Amino acid sequence: MSSAAELSPTPFGRLLTAMVTPFGGDGRVDLALAGRLARHLVDEGSDGLVVSGTTGESPTLSWQEQHQLFEAVRQAVGPGVKILAGTGSNSTAEAVEATSQAAIAGADGALVVVPYYNKPPQEGLEAHFRAIAQAAPELPLMLYNIPGRTGCALAPATVARLMESPNVVSFKAASGTTDEVTQLRLLCGSRLAVYSGDDGLLLPMLSVGAVGVVSVASHLVGRRLKAMIDAYLSGQVAVALGYHEQLQPLFKALFATTNPIPVKAALELSGWPVGPPRLPLLPLDSTMRDSLSKILNALRQT
Repeated sequence: MSSAAELSPTPFGRLLTAMVTPFGGDGRVDLALAGRLARHLVDEGSDGLVVSGTTGESPTLSWQEQHQLFEAVRQAVGPGVKILAGTGSNSTAEAVEATSQAAIAGADGALVVVPYYNKPPQEGLEAHFRAIAQAAPELPLMLYNIPGRTGCALAPATVARLMESPNVVSFKAASGTTDEVTQLRLLCGSRLAVYSGDDGLLLPMLSVGAVGVVSVASHLVGRRLKAMIDAYLSGQVAVALGYHEQLQPLFKALFATTNPIPVKAALELSGWPVGPPRLPLLPLDSTMRDSLSKILNALRQT
């Protein structure tokens, strides 16, 4: 006879938007537009925002630009909205410094990605994240596993050891499999709040214990994503499934090429002049742009 599983807390809410970084015609960060977009995202259902993450083009933002962006977003949305600062780096010293500065600036949490390119072993990953956790012990951390971008994966057993740090409270799962959620829950218990890192896997991940999503699609369909989560949690599984199926074309289109190329194009098509991504990323090609426009138009009619 099985017992009921214990559900995890939601330290940052259920719907977080991994926010794009708007650029002006001169290529500089458009802080005023970032503030307006942040406010819009909250009005459309986001419980919190991730600033300077992968979708925010952190690899091509200076640390100064990231700090200015955080300040602009915080001022726009006020203290009642959770803001996570992307503070990850493949340099432990840089990640430690960025996370310490995020805590000083008043962030509600930090999104810390697995170190990329240098491919540390699990022992190195554990030491890396321990150093970050100890540098800002009062700041809640969301560990971010996305092996498709980083070239290595953070094993659930390593996460379990990192749970000795009280501020390791959440995990963004972007390995492309729901099994990651199950293994994390089995090894780490319900104290770790697991968020889907893929919009298309949100509903399946909710069914195995994830608490919400760090979303890209919420730039465009935040209210529908929130409705899908609420429907599932209230037992209206068929309603949630309806949203899941309705939004699949958009989910796929937003990752038809490297994120955030498509979502920036989608925002432009929706009246938000966020500018193209910085090099080495390029604007969305005309064929994909036309396809994305048709998907957006179809969603507006439903």
